[in-house]
Amino acid sequence: MRVLQHRGQESAGIAVYNNGIKALKGMGLAHQALRADDLHNLKGETGIGHVRYSTVGSSSPENAQPVVMSTNYGDIALAHNGEIVNGDQLRDGLKKKGWAFATTSDSEIIIRMLANDISNTGDPVRSVKNVMASLIGSYSITLMVDSRVFALRDPLGIRPLCVGRTKGGYAAASESVVFDTLGGEFMRDVEPGELVELLPGEIRSTKTGLARGKAHCMFEWVYIARADSCLDGHLVYDVRRRIGQCLAREQPVDADVIVPVPDSGRSHSMGYAETSGIPYSEGLMKNRYVERTFIMPEQNDRTTSVMLKLNPLKSVIKDKRIVLVDDSIVRGTTMRQIVQLVRNAGAKEVHVRIGSPPIRMPCYFGIDMKTRDQFAATGRTVEDIARMLTADSLGYISIDGLVDAIGHSASDLCLGCLTGEYPLPVEGEKVRFQKKLDSFA
Repeated sequence: MRVLQHRGQESAGIAVYNNGIKALKGMGLAHQALRADDLHNLKGETGIGHVRYSTVGSSSPENAQPVVMSTNYGDIALAHNGEIVNGDQLRDGLKKKGWAFATTSDSEIIIRMLANDISNTGDPVRSVKNVMASLIGSYSITLMVDSRVFALRDPLGIRPLCVGRTKGGYAAASESVVFDTLGGEFMRDVEPGELVELLPGEIRSTKTGLARGKAHCMFEWVYIARADSCLDGHLVYDVRRRIGQCLAREQPVDADVIVPVPDSGRSHSMGYAETSGIPYSEGLMKNRYVERTFIMPEQNDRTTSVMLKLNPLKSVIKDKRIVLVDDSIVRGTTMRQIVQLVRNAGAKEVHVRIGSPPIRMPCYFGIDMKTRDQFAATGRTVEDIARMLTADSLGYISIDGLVDAIGHSASDLCLGCLTGEYPLPVEGEKVRFQKKLDSFA
């Protein structure tokens, strides 16, 4: 679980099967939430784990996962990455039928619907298909029904999911790096709309019939995933390096040193340096004991942590024209702090180059970017944003450049936060490929 700590920092949990499902959950990072003594007593032959990054429901103990329920069929545990767009409607409809909910997480909606359906059908595979047909949104899910372990991916493959071998058998994970770390073997990505069951000697695949193309989240390659992971056929490090190369061609600048914003800006910076010919140097030292700031739930925590996280190397920066390269600008508060940090270290000029196009629209599928008024790019030109950041210049990669660097066609990516056209119906938003305005949800 610590291998995937970058995907969620708020809580962590494990559920195992041993004459029933038993779970251990807590708040904080994995090593804080799951203490060694407690883990020693948690024994089982099959299990699922989760680290949480909240986009629906508060960061609280009751929303920690895996979610566990008991039914007349057996125990069920579920771990979910993503976001259910029609979650509120489903919850309201179920409440009218007398259902009660213990959490504010959309993940509880999924497991309660599954528990109810499995109790009726006695067939977990059939019930997964039934419930998936009612869900609109993004989800990569691991599911345990008594000792049986399943993994399923939403019909557009928005959030990542893959399977592989370990010394103990077969496993599923959000990123391939898990299998590298465990000394196992990454096998393949789970296909959009696919359900797999992890058995002792095989992976059994079921096509749900719900697949409707692809809409992989571009932000996974830009920021979320680890650079050493392979997502849907493309190594993240290679994608980010190509992004930097394209960025250098599209947004050149006369400068002395390329400085990455660690860690996610490092691969982008290397590509920029290779193409521009400007020397690369680590001008900002990162405190390894401070968590990722972007996925912190509160703005105050993000702001404070930037100063704890980064320290400038004055010998690299002083009297130099600096190019700061980072993966993205969302709110702009973090980058403004970093620009000022570099200026205070004696930089002659500070030029900012960004490996994603301007983010102007909300994400409804699992990234905490919810309201237009929080985005730095809302209602501002690039020159306006540069002034807000106190930078001498600002340059973003183009959407076409980003798509080329990722290596998937635009029709196979979710670019909703960049274009305002979404791969699924969202109330008040435009759905991609639709041409008539009155047909938008």
